[in-house]
Amino acid sequence: MIKGILFDMDGVLVDSEPFICKAAIMMFGELGVNVLPEDFHPFVGTGENRYLGGVAEKYGIKLDIGKAKSRTYEIYEIIVRGNLKPLPGVHEFISKCRNKGFKMALATSADRVKMEVNLKEIGLKAESFHSVINGLDVENKKPFPDIYIKAAENIGLKPSECLVVEDAVSGIKAGKSAGCKCLALTSSFDASALSEADWIAESLLTVPEEALNW
Repeated sequence: MIKGILFDMDGVLVDSEPFICKAAIMMFGELGVNVLPEDFHPFVGTGENRYLGGVAEKYGIKLDIGKAKSRTYEIYEIIVRGNLKPLPGVHEFISKCRNKGFKMALATSADRVKMEVNLKEIGLKAESFHSVINGLDVENKKPFPDIYIKAAENIGLKPSECLVVEDAVSGIKAGKSAGCKCLALTSSFDASALSEADWIAESLLTVPEEALNW
């Protein structure tokens, strides 16, 4: 029986992908390397270490990941200010889950700094969730199940009692590997790429009722 909801952040609560991509491109540009938006697509949802590191590998660049992330986040925080909006249905869906008595956790592969910037920009407090986990809290990032196992544990539930809400292929794999049921949103990938999920919806406004009743 469903008792908890485990939310991914990017692509579920907010569409930050174009902005982090732009910030990363600008960061690589400062290093004298011209990269393309499509270079990042295979690494969406895997956390910034892999997001930046995967592209660096493609271009044969040795990257100081700590400095690269720090600079990328500096650029990101500037370019998102006043420009990030919650995705359709976010506040309504969270209220609905709260009214149903579900425990809720945020489980994002992003580092804390990006998580905090995003939540602030979309008007969502960390206290909206019973637990908040970021990419620095687990060693193995998505598609490994660690973050969702930890998220369920933090709210006192078994993974089998939780619904993961995701937008990325790697996130769906992580949720299913953890033993959760999964709802995929088609905000980042086509439905055909998300077939491993139990339910698929265009947004949080069109979530099938059965996804919250099992």
